[in-house]
Amino acid sequence: MKEDAFQEAVFKAIFGRRSVRKYLDKTPEKEKIYKILEAGIWAPSGHNNQPWRFVIIWSKEIKENLAELTTSSYIIKQAPVLIAVFLDKRDMYHQIKDHQSAGACIENMFLSAYALGLGSCWLGEILKNEDKVKEILGLEKDRYELCAVVALGYPDDKSKRAGRYPLEHFLLKEI
Repeated sequence: MKEDAFQEAVFKAIFGRRSVRKYLDKTPEKEKIYKILEAGIWAPSGHNNQPWRFVIIWSKEIKENLAELTTSSYIIKQAPVLIAVFLDKRDMYHQIKDHQSAGACIENMFLSAYALGLGSCWLGEILKNEDKVKEILGLEKDRYELCAVVALGYPDDKSKRAGRYPLEHFLLKEI
C-alpha cells in the first residue's frame, strides 16, 4: 500500500468511527471477533505487561442479566456480542498506566471493528456494578478489574456521529 493510501485509510478509520447503539439482528462471525481481540492485544502497555483479559458474551441470558446493571440496558440487550474488558491484577504494575493501556486496547478494538464493517459502543456506566458483573460472568472478584463492556454488531444506526469542538478548544498553548 502506498504511503498516501495508508495515511488516508488510517485517518478515515479514526475520523469515521463512531459509537453505535443500534444493531442489526445479525451475529458477527467469530473470526471477526477474534481479529478484533487480536488488534486489541497489540496495544502498548508499560513494561509490555499486557494486563488485559476478555470475556466474549454471546449468551442472550447473560446479556439480559448484565442489562439489569446499567442504564444502557437497551444497547446490551440488542447487541449481538459483548466483550467485557478486564485487567488482571496479577499482571498490573501501575494503576493509572495499566488503565491507559486498557483504553488503548479498546480503541484498537474499535478501529478494527470499524475496518471489519462492525459498529461498537463503549459502555462504562456499568462499572458501578463491577462486583455483580464479575459474579454473573463467574470471575474471581479480587483478581480482575472491570474496565468496560464493549457492544459489537453490524450497525443499524442511521444517526449522525457526534461532532467535535475545534482543535482550539483543546489546545492550551504552544510554547
